[in-house]
Amino acid sequence: MYTGCNKKDPCQIKMKFLVILSAILAVVSSEGDTYSTDNDDLDIESVVQNVEILKGFLGCFLDTDQCNNISADFKKDIPEAVMQACARCTPAQKHIFRIFLEGLMAKIPNDYHIFKNKYDPENKYFDALEAAVSQS
Repeated sequence: MYTGCNKKDPCQIKMKFLVILSAILAVVSSEGDTYSTDNDDLDIESVVQNVEILKGFLGCFLDTDQCNNISADFKKDIPEAVMQACARCTPAQKHIFRIFLEGLMAKIPNDYHIFKNKYDPENKYFDALEAAVSQS
């Protein structure tokens, strides 16, 4: 008949380990929160349809033009989002990123390559990023 764990019992050690592991995982998972959702309602389709607005966002991202509040908000997250395949992006942010990249490729392909080279000069991350946002 099992009467429970005592202090020297291996199951007590396992229980303490599980409690500590759970606490560590809780801390790590809280660090994995998503980026700010303040601009998740951006009408990216309208941005991409207007090449001048698209170039304005791109100029901010490439440090060749001033940023507005919205483009600055996205810009601060781009380096990490590229390197981590948008792991902290919300579904809306993945959609925005996908439409932005598709718009660059379709409307100003040379600038797409400049953007890609700025944020992934060694070409190590962009394929994973594009795969991550492709279903959004």
